[in-house]
Amino acid sequence: MNAQPIGVFDSGVGGTSIWKEIHALLPHEHTIYLADSKNAPYGQKSSEEIIALSIKNTELLLARGCKLIVVACNTATTNAIAYLREKYDVPFIGIEPAIKPAALNSGTGTVGVLATKGTLSSSLFLKTSKDHAGEITIVEQDGFGLVPLIEAGKINSNETRQLLTHYIEPMLKANMDHIVLGCTHYPYLIPVLRELLPPHVNIIDCGAAVAKQTLAVLKKNNLQNTAKTSGLLRFYTNKDTKILTSFLEDIDGLKQIEYLNF
Repeated sequence: MNAQPIGVFDSGVGGTSIWKEIHALLPHEHTIYLADSKNAPYGQKSSEEIIALSIKNTELLLARGCKLIVVACNTATTNAIAYLREKYDVPFIGIEPAIKPAALNSGTGTVGVLATKGTLSSSLFLKTSKDHAGEITIVEQDGFGLVPLIEAGKINSNETRQLLTHYIEPMLKANMDHIVLGCTHYPYLIPVLRELLPPHVNIIDCGAAVAKQTLAVLKKNNLQNTAKTSGLLRFYTNKDTKILTSFLEDIDGLKQIEYLNF
């Protein structure tokens, strides 16, 4: 099993922000990334739909021999990971908004969370908020419309900037000093957010923490690839390969980027 790949799936290209952190930390691991862009965004779907899509993605990765699966989607994690862990034998790594570090480090006592409706309305998000927020005020904001713009490669468009300006305004009025990105697509908006936010507002995402957790779970289960060669990097999308390719231009190594009808 050690030489088998790590599987990563998301509702589209956003999870590549997580994949990049994993690859940077574990360059010898083979990986398979599944971009379910045809069904993006997951955030507006019902819990039943999200679970069904997560099962489909998981079984595609298991059919390709994955030894561990990273659910690189906040919405899929909060709605489906408990079911996936119960149904399948491989280890799963999930993605949760990084409320805890934001709450611990907030000086103003107010933290903003920019996420999808599917994440914000989930029981797991509510539990995480309750467990870690304490006396902190959390200002939640559904980032409706952002995922389709990112999926279309329109990160720096006027429409994206206008939406972000509209979404962060109530957070700034509430005196937030940390904004938590609760969707794996959103780290690609960090350059734009830095332009729009005051310098004292810290932007928090969980990519590095997820990579460290992946390493820890590999070690715990004795699943690390002991080879010293670079891992084979395979990417599949059920939509436009050009968009996915554009998010991977900064990655060196042997890459296979293919269309897959799933």
